[in-house]
Amino acid sequence: MNRLLVVASDTPAARQAAIAVEAGGAFRATLAPSVAEAVTHGTLSTAEYDAVLVVTAAAADLGASACGRLRQIWTHCPIIVLAERASEADIVASLDAGASDFIMAPFRPAELQARLRAQIRAFANSAALVFQIGPYRFQPANRTLRHVSTAAMIRLTHKETEVLKYLHRADGSPIGRQTLLREVWGYKDGADSYTVESHIYRLRRKLEADPARPRFLLNEEGGYMLITAPPRPWPPIRAAVQMKLAS
Repeated sequence: MNRLLVVASDTPAARQAAIAVEAGGAFRATLAPSVAEAVTHGTLSTAEYDAVLVVTAAAADLGASACGRLRQIWTHCPIIVLAERASEADIVASLDAGASDFIMAPFRPAELQARLRAQIRAFANSAALVFQIGPYRFQPANRTLRHVSTAAMIRLTHKETEVLKYLHRADGSPIGRQTLLREVWGYKDGADSYTVESHIYRLRRKLEADPARPRFLLNEEGGYMLITAPPRPWPPIRAAVQMKLAS
């Protein structure tokens, strides 16, 4: 499931976009009510998102500087602007300032989700993609973990990198051994899980200060769970939408 930060005030366009992106369960959306709060969230929190969707009534009101501020903080994921009104100059300015894509309303929900997925795929293969895991910055393209304080670098194998990426995308949810075998190695269900266990063992030796007492790579419910750091809480957008519609 892709994690989406939706930057929007409470407008009809924002509510429509929230419903559209969560339809089908491919995205889990979280709300930041303003650009300023999204910037603060990105500065203070270790929460990771696969994309940032900025919803605005008029692109001129958003301003290119807002896209620039978001890009300075949210360097690791695409930023998509969704606007009800925009001139050609507004669109060009937003893209030049750091937006990855620009979508005009009214939009088709399936197209919006497809564009988000396309941008996420593009960033997933980018050398600029970086995740935070505890004291480390994880850069999948280079297969490295770099300690934030000491700058010490740990090199990973291809499969170790893929395991960490898959567990990171699970956002703290436990992933079973058979799921990892299927999604990372391409094995069929029922395959011997020793391969996964041996990779987790090696990852713990690289990632954990004490591999016997792991803090990041945990055994959970017959599988494994990656803990990065507790994120600053934001209201789930589905709940916000339901509360608004009920009022």
